[in-house]
Amino acid sequence: MGRIAAVCISEKMGTPKKDIGSCRLIEDYGLEGDAHAGTERQVSLLSLEQVEDFRRRSGGVVELPPGIFGENLLVEGFDLKEYPVGTRFQSGYVLLELIQIGKKCHSGCTIMQKTGECIMPREGVFARVLRGGVISAGDGLEEVPGAVVISASESPEDVPRTGVLKDNATDCAGGMSEDAAAPEKGTPDLQRSAPYTAAILVASDRASGGEYTDRSGPRLREMLRAAGYRIGSMNLLPDDEDVLEERLRRIVKEEKPDVIFTSGGTGFSPRDRMPEATKRVIDRETPGISEAIRAHSMTITPKAMLSRAVSGICGQTLIINLPGSPKAVEECLDFILPALDHGIAILRGEGEN
Repeated sequence: MGRIAAVCISEKMGTPKKDIGSCRLIEDYGLEGDAHAGTERQVSLLSLEQVEDFRRRSGGVVELPPGIFGENLLVEGFDLKEYPVGTRFQSGYVLLELIQIGKKCHSGCTIMQKTGECIMPREGVFARVLRGGVISAGDGLEEVPGAVVISASESPEDVPRTGVLKDNATDCAGGMSEDAAAPEKGTPDLQRSAPYTAAILVASDRASGGEYTDRSGPRLREMLRAAGYRIGSMNLLPDDEDVLEERLRRIVKEEKPDVIFTSGGTGFSPRDRMPEATKRVIDRETPGISEAIRAHSMTITPKAMLSRAVSGICGQTLIINLPGSPKAVEECLDFILPALDHGIAILRGEGEN
């Protein structure tokens, strides 16, 4: 575990960045107010240890305030250049992905002019913002070793397939979305005050291990978008009960979606543990949803009776287990979506029983 030592921006290109202590990172854009936001290299990062090493080698005669090398984030605890492109780092809710190691030093570099050397070309790294939020000096920073947390703007084929995300979150906590964008559609008897929000969690040992590309998660995202949902994270994890429980708790605590749809892990295999992970997290079961899904699926295949899927409520977030195949996901989601609007509205305090 590392930490953020400084958060720096510059209002104009070509000018030194200044440490402002805290800033909002915007998804697929960069730091709010930074002149380099919106460019290909959205966020620049530099290791504090490398700055300190440079200070020692230069005899301590050069003043090196945060941002002097043009870095947005001065980071302690990681030798960043040793991490390959594609590595992901998380600080709170903010998620970054490395896209470039080093760069060519421009001729006007202040440090190069003073010392004849600049460490940014070999030590600096650049990242894009997969998930935005506020980041501050002193915040923790951790590598996400291959965990698949896909933003709404990504294609799942572009990201690594393995690993888990560690977290200490254990409390069930819900909340209403604060996104005030206009919904794409409403229900016949209820106008949404804001789009419903959804997160997706797919459980599969083989897909998370890279043996094949998961298609159920992308199909879920496609259908939910078409139904007017705002999509948060899309997660692909192995069939591990503890890992799945931990991720469900994290999504509820940090994203506070209206609903989490899970796919996979609901059968008879010893590794199928999604229902058990879900039961650990929810406060109240909603058996009618799962029973309705099974009853509908039984009209398509008698094998639907073998599903152990459950559903329930954690705070103000509804969690629904769906099957693992894209075809079954499509059939089940298409069946339940029209009725879900009323239940979610009640959870959000916008409707009546």
